[in-house]
Parts: sequence; structure tokens; C-alpha cells
Amino acid sequence: MSFIARILRRVAAKGGLRRLRLEESRFAGAVQAASAERAQAAPTLGAHAMSAPGADVMSAERSQAAPARRTGAGSRVASCNAPARAPRFAKAVATLGAVALAVGCSNADPLRRADGKDRAGETIVVGSQDYYSNEIIAEIYAQALEAKGYKIERQMKIGQREVYMPEVRSGSIDVFPEYTGNLLQYIDSKASVTAPEPVYRALEKKLPRELTVLNQAPAADQDSYVVTAKFASENGIRTIGDLAKVKGRLVLGGNSELESRPYGPKGLKSAYGVSVSFTPIEDSGGPLTIKSLREGRAQVVDLYSGNPELSTGEFVVLQDPKNLFLSSHVVPLVSSKLPVRAAKILDGVSAKLTSEDLRAMNARSVKSGQPASKIAKDWLKGKGLG
Repeated sequence: MSFIARILRRVAAKGGLRRLRLEESRFAGAVQAASAERAQAAPTLGAHAMSAPGADVMSAERSQAAPARRTGAGSRVASCNAPARAPRFAKAVATLGAVALAVGCSNADPLRRADGKDRAGETIVVGSQDYYSNEIIAEIYAQALEAKGYKIERQMKIGQREVYMPEVRSGSIDVFPEYTGNLLQYIDSKASVTAPEPVYRALEKKLPRELTVLNQAPAADQDSYVVTAKFASENGIRTIGDLAKVKGRLVLGGNSELESRPYGPKGLKSAYGVSVSFTPIEDSGGPLTIKSLREGRAQVVDLYSGNPELSTGEFVVLQDPKNLFLSSHVVPLVSSKLPVRAAKILDGVSAKLTSEDLRAMNARSVKSGQPASKIAKDWLKGKGLG
């Protein structure tokens, strides 16, 4: 999604045309302020008035014929010396772009500060939840940025969202690995979308102004229904709906709250026509759940898709074409002050991070006890990012 498109979407989602006019006035004032500030001192390019990683726009040192360049979030920003154009809706778009252009069209390199030092030398704070899988992803982010010259401060194993979200929102933490669906539910408990793209779009709209999400990864860590590979082969099962073909009694196992969840027995029946009985297993997809599945006391269980047991080949994650489960893909949640070049690096990481990768790395942590730093280093090297 382009930089301007991101901003237009956020504005439209928060009040439509009336809001857009308010933003137009705000940005126009910011342009005047930026012009006055440049008269006294060199501009600082870490700021971002539009809550997405795009404040580090291209500098005017390019020649007048220089083409537009890509920003870290994949957006395209016009060259500062390119001739102005005026499409019919130019007033809104031009105003939204004015602040970025006012800051960027200077004689300073956008990757350099006013004192001439490379912005890559500034410290970026990377945090993680107190969850081994999340720490591994955070370490991947940290090492990928370090490989490109950034100084990183690590704040790992912070806790859950109630603890770290205020820190991210205040700008004390710049980068945090998140999960699209779970974060959306935290921000908007009434959200009803479940498919990957609608969840991602809804999350973009609901985030506070000072935060944004970069590109989501193919990797997901979300609820899923799992059977043994043997059971899947014997019954020709690949999807959740295929369970309807199974003859005999089907038992679903999981934490007791699963029985009343929208994707529990009632959801299976309404979405896929699958009837199951339920047995509670109170270890959140841990050894007891795996044992019940292996021994046939439950034919189907609820496991997070990043569970390292799923990397052994002994189990099969059933496909969910009707999106019964809330999509929860790995995504970098970032502060608006994050430099564009750093955002581009993180987008490159996300593009190569798969669910299979996540399960394999989690297995190394759980079964071999390897540290997150070692697991992250090996993954980056294997993907050509180290």
C-alpha cells in the first residue's frame, strides 16, 4: 500500500471528508511551522506527522531528473525536484504530502541528522513479550537492523499487552513483534472480521495515530484445529470441513473455554456442518493435549499454529477456508519515529518469515533449549539476511 494511500485510509476510517478537511488544516499549519523552523536550523527527519514509517523522505540532493524512490514501507514518494501535478483530488493529497515534502526537500541527506551523523547510528529500541516465540522474532528484527548499521537496545520478556503497549505508544519502544488478530481484539473487542486481509485493514484503522504496522508476514501463530497425520491419511482429511466425512464419534479437545468460543463446537457445526463432542484439556495445547491426540481420546484438538510439535510431521493442521479462526499473522508494530530505511529492512524480514519457519525455530527453543539470539542468527543467515 502506498504511503499516501495509508494516510487516506486512516483519515477516511476516522471521520471521512470532514476529518480530511481537519487534517488538511492541521498539515497546512505543520508545513508553515516546518518552513519557519528550516529558516533557523537544519531539519530533523525522524519526526512523522502522519503515524506511518515514512517521515524519512528523499532529499533534494538528487538531480532534477531523479526518479521517485521506494520508502521502507513500500510506498512511493515523488522526487522533491519533480514538476508538480494537480489531479482533480490534488488538494487533499497535496496537503497530506506537504509536510513530508517540506521536511524532505532540503539539502540534507534524509539518512543523516543535522550534525552530519548517519541516522543508522541512532538507537532503536526493540521489545518482546515474555513468550519464547515472540522473543525469537524480536531478536530477528534486532539482528537484521544491526546488520544494516543500526544500534539496538533490547527490552525483551516485558510481559503482555497491558504492560508493553503504553511503552510502545509513548515511543519508549520503537519496534515490537505483534499478531494481527490478537492485537485487533485488544484494541477493538467488538471486531468481527476474521480473514487475513480484513483483519489487517481493520487493525490499520484502529491503531492510535502514533503507531503503525508494517507488512504482515506469511507466518501466523493462531488457533488451529489439528489431527494426527495417520488420522488425516485414513480419512482423507485436509480441511476442517472434511471432518464431516468421518464416520463415528468425533471428540474435540482443548481448554474448557473452547466449548463456548465462536470457533468451538457450535462454530464447527454452523460453519462447516461438523458435529463433535467436547472434552476439556486444561494445558493450553501442552503435553496433555498432545498425549490425548496421540492416544485417540480426542481426534481433534486446538493448538496454536506456531506450536513446535507441529514441525515433527506427526500432526496435520487442518485448513480453514471459511476463516472460522481469527487470523493472527506476525507483524511489526512500530513507533511513528522509526526511520524509513529501518522499516524497509523489517518488511524484508516479514516477507521471508513463514509458519513453518516459526514452528522450526520454536522447536529449537523448546526441545533443544537454544537461545533466541542463536536461533535468530541462523534464520537470518539461512534467508540471506544475516
